[in-house]
Amino acid sequence: MNIKEDNTVAEIVVKNIKAAHIFKKHGIDFCCGGGITIEKACAKNKANFDELKAEFEALDSNLDRSYNYDKWELDFLIDHIINIHHTYVEENIPLLVQYTNKVAKVHDHHYTELIEINNLVSDVVKELSAHLKKEELILFPYIKKLVKAFKDGTELERPHFGSIENPVQMMYEEHDHAGSVFKRIAVLTNNYNTPEGACNTFKALYSKLEEFEQDLHQHIHLENNILFPKAITLKKQISKSL
Repeated sequence: MNIKEDNTVAEIVVKNIKAAHIFKKHGIDFCCGGGITIEKACAKNKANFDELKAEFEALDSNLDRSYNYDKWELDFLIDHIINIHHTYVEENIPLLVQYTNKVAKVHDHHYTELIEINNLVSDVVKELSAHLKKEELILFPYIKKLVKAFKDGTELERPHFGSIENPVQMMYEEHDHAGSVFKRIAVLTNNYNTPEGACNTFKALYSKLEEFEQDLHQHIHLENNILFPKAITLKKQISKSL
């Protein structure tokens, strides 16, 4: 897989989702911060471009099953996001809250960072719950209508939110905030490395936080870098054709 310094991080991940693992390894944000060039990302995170380039080239010789989300129909991609990522968030929020509350209650006297982690998790899961509903009840149904209108050659009535860019921009901002929260949590947890002698619940919490962050990165990538830009383009195509 060939990359150039002027490629954006998002472009590379869209081409091959496995590139996300390489970016994460080097501390480069591929979801919320994916719009910058690889050159700038390397400079920002003190990563060596030549090392990245060699690792990306190695991807070509280590191919296994992966999905080309960029080729999927938008309505199919939406169903995937809901069934996989929204379901994951909804199913794991209760466990995550339970873990953070329990570990903070037992260990916050010695590991004071757990207080902030607990507060961050409490706030972000509430925001994510509301965020998912806005997508499922407002934005996603509208995008599905766009897909149908494009196939049928018809126009849509103007939605109550005006231009599609309005809710999309709101989703971008909420994604950025959730991403920032987990960046802070990663710092507080020393990249999810538990202290020596930590109990099993402590270890389970850090493991679940890391898993949750990884799913969130993939989730945001699919929306920020594929679904939303394509939906905006599709709306423009419909308007021009009528």
